[in-house]
Amino acid sequence: MAAGPKFGTAAPLAPQPRSLALSPGRDPMVEGSMAKKVAIIGGGSSGLCAIKACLQEGLEPICFERTGDIGGLWRFEERPEEGRASIYRSVIINTSKEMMCFSDFPIPEDFPNYMHNSKIMEYFRMYAQHFDLLRHIRFRTSVCRVSKRPDFAATGQWDVVTESEGKQEAAVFDGVLVCTGHHTEAHLPLSTFPGIEKFKGCYLHSRDYKDARDFTDKRVIVIGIGNSGSDLAVEISQTAKQVFLSTRRGAWILNRVGDHGYPIDIIFTTRMKTFLKKLLSASMVSSFMEKQLNMRFDHSHYGLKPKHRILDQHPTINDDLPNRIISGRVLVKPNIQEFTETSAIFEDGSREDIDAVVFATGYSFSFPFLEGCVKVVENQIPLYKFMFPPHLEKPTLAFIGLIQPLGAIMPISELQCRWATRVFKGLQDLPPSADMLADIAQTKEKMAKRYVRSRRHTIQVDYIPYMDELACQVGVKPNLLALFLTDPKLALEVVFGPCTPYQYRLRGPGKWVGAREAILTQQQRVVRPLQTRARDRPARSSTVPHIFKVFFSIGLIVATLVYVSLPP
Repeated sequence: MAAGPKFGTAAPLAPQPRSLALSPGRDPMVEGSMAKKVAIIGGGSSGLCAIKACLQEGLEPICFERTGDIGGLWRFEERPEEGRASIYRSVIINTSKEMMCFSDFPIPEDFPNYMHNSKIMEYFRMYAQHFDLLRHIRFRTSVCRVSKRPDFAATGQWDVVTESEGKQEAAVFDGVLVCTGHHTEAHLPLSTFPGIEKFKGCYLHSRDYKDARDFTDKRVIVIGIGNSGSDLAVEISQTAKQVFLSTRRGAWILNRVGDHGYPIDIIFTTRMKTFLKKLLSASMVSSFMEKQLNMRFDHSHYGLKPKHRILDQHPTINDDLPNRIISGRVLVKPNIQEFTETSAIFEDGSREDIDAVVFATGYSFSFPFLEGCVKVVENQIPLYKFMFPPHLEKPTLAFIGLIQPLGAIMPISELQCRWATRVFKGLQDLPPSADMLADIAQTKEKMAKRYVRSRRHTIQVDYIPYMDELACQVGVKPNLLALFLTDPKLALEVVFGPCTPYQYRLRGPGKWVGAREAILTQQQRVVRPLQTRARDRPARSSTVPHIFKVFFSIGLIVATLVYVSLPP
């Protein structure tokens, strides 16, 4: 397997020419090959790591991408494209670069910690070029139908019908990886907003939003206080006469920048914090986190405090919303009771004249090309570990990235691909159907108990526990006790530092020789893009607090022994 990049600045790469797209039909590279052929649907971030995982396992991937370029959700276009997620011009990702990178390809140290969508695309192009992935993609090719072959029970093979330039072609594949994501179909619940049909202003879904200039000097309501809703309220308030942010439940607001200026996800996403959460009750953890957030600004005073606890809902991350509220540019309002021709009436009886409405009401997902293999009901789909349909006679279909993590999605998709390709290859088996169904039911029950009822809470996963579950399947979960005995410096960073994706390349299938260095230098890559003013640089320090080093010899081994004894 090709090694990752050196840890330094990488020159930006120009977009790859679309002439690299292959024409429909059999891939000339796989003609005559006896390797199993895998169809990959979608050329976004999940599709790219799916191609690489197939190549690593000696499988022959063919990726079908309906547009003319890679990137999926993260490729900005002036106009939304049918069947593809769409973002607005200014979008910046909510997960920091060390937590979101692919596990054997660190993002260059001079890239910002929270990247603009253009920088994310630059990284994807670097990744695709480094591992020579583009030649396996057929651009401008849509997947029309995926169906079982007549002998599926014996072979596990699929008939895949694609269309390009008006011409359809069929091919046989030994496996299928669905990498289309869950941000493609806008959920626009107009029926729950009486009077919207009489409203004379304009309304749109956040998927169709591109630029705040369209709302200059207008009175605008943004409905929904998730990440998209809060971002759009802040951005539109820069040009609008007034923005109203309508929310049914309120939300706890986190910011990207945490203690001492570090990205908040590298502070919270550590193995030790995960271990401590297991020892404490959910109520205790929620109380601590809510107190920390209210020290920044009191959520009750700002009209944002929800009735639910912080762990009961997917978090909203926004650095600027409190500033816009305190300056009056954004006014927080309750749910809308009804619309009139020119105004909105809220559930508290207040009325506001408005010119435009932005529905930040989330997304639905479906897979119309899959004929009867899966059924999606209200954004719920029964999949083992959010990947495998439990009723198939052969486990040759997997969904990649169909999750809503409390953390970065790219490393999760990558590890899902590493597991799925080993299952496709026959190196690992899945449990019996009854066991998978029981696991699905148990997972659904846990989510129902923990989260408030919402369409967005049907595919929730916690980052470290879910990554460790996948890692156990692949055989790449870090052996903490062995690390403490053989490499205590590395072990200290693995347990107390951020749980970066490199940890899942330290051992087992797909081991990367650069993983250790990547972990020990992650602090350097966090700080480097911030040091743009010439000065005496401070000595490098570890992300591990000094107090843990002091008590290392006393408490670390004990904590590790307890940790490894717990189920993933």
